[in-house]
Parts: sequence; structure tokens; C-alpha cells
Amino acid sequence: MTIAEVAEALRVSRMTVYRLVNSHAIHAVRFGRSYRVPESAVESYIEHAAVDEAEQNARDDGRQHD
Repeated sequence: MTIAEVAEALRVSRMTVYRLVNSHAIHAVRFGRSYRVPESAVESYIEHAAVDEAEQNARDDGRQHD
């Protein structure tokens, strides 16, 4: 997938995708001056983000009851 395709799939800006790639949150392969992102890397990022969000919500819920 191109950076633009990933951005559209995640509904974020291209700059956000570049930041995710540069921070190694999403695996990408560089071809010349452009990047290609495997669909599996996008799926993995989404799954990981969903788990992180669920864990954060659980922590937040625990704090509210203290």
C-alpha cells in the first residue's frame, strides 16, 4: 500500500502515516524515494492500537472507582 492508501484506510493524514513509519509503529519498505506498507503491517497496527486503547480504558475505569 502507498502512504496515501494507508492514510485513507486509517483516516489520518499522510504526515501522520510518515510519522508512524519513522517511529517504527508501522513497518514499511522504502523503494527509492517512496514507501510501500504491507497490508499485514496496517492490520497489525490496528490490532495493536485497539489493544492499547482497551488497556488504557481499563486503567481509566479502575481510577474512576478509587
